[in-house]
Amino acid sequence: MPMPLVFFPEEWRIRQGDVTQVKRIFHYLRGTTDIGIVYRPQESENVLECYSDADHGGDQASGRSTTGVICVFSGGAVSWISQRQASVAISTTEAEVVATSEAAREILWLKRLLSDIVELHGISEIQIDNEAVIQLAQNPEHHRCTKHIQTRHFFVKEKVQEGEIKIRDISTELQVPDALTKALHGPRLKLIDKMGLE
Repeated sequence: MPMPLVFFPEEWRIRQGDVTQVKRIFHYLRGTTDIGIVYRPQESENVLECYSDADHGGDQASGRSTTGVICVFSGGAVSWISQRQASVAISTTEAEVVATSEAAREILWLKRLLSDIVELHGISEIQIDNEAVIQLAQNPEHHRCTKHIQTRHFFVKEKVQEGEIKIRDISTELQVPDALTKALHGPRLKLIDKMGLE
């Protein structure tokens, strides 16, 4: 009895580009088996710090941005997020506000978790490289150019005003989550050192 022909929907078909990407992932994994996160509590001041970044419109298929968040404690990453945002961001500022909001939620959760284990010192910082987001977090006024940003993303501003977190400006060259939002080449790969990878 002959086997029936099975037709799969177009979106189920394996494309050559997908195969190439999977091969790159396996190549990366094979080349990094001797690398791991190293924690150095003796060098830490028991301060939880967080880096937040977004790649505006980086997903070519959907136009959505990618959020990248890395939280570091004792010299090593304890939490990280790399995910496509739930909706299309109209501006870079909106994409960065969404990413910073994710970072704020992550840092508040980690503070509760770590406070049961160690004594945390100082106010936790979220380091971002977008001046507009820093101004929005520290200034309660709504600006005309940011009216399109959904109110739920102003969670960060509230937590800054309550003294739960601080927002600090950081140079784009030192933005650690770039490794989670885009491909890095050459000198930019040194950013993985800030994650505690050795």
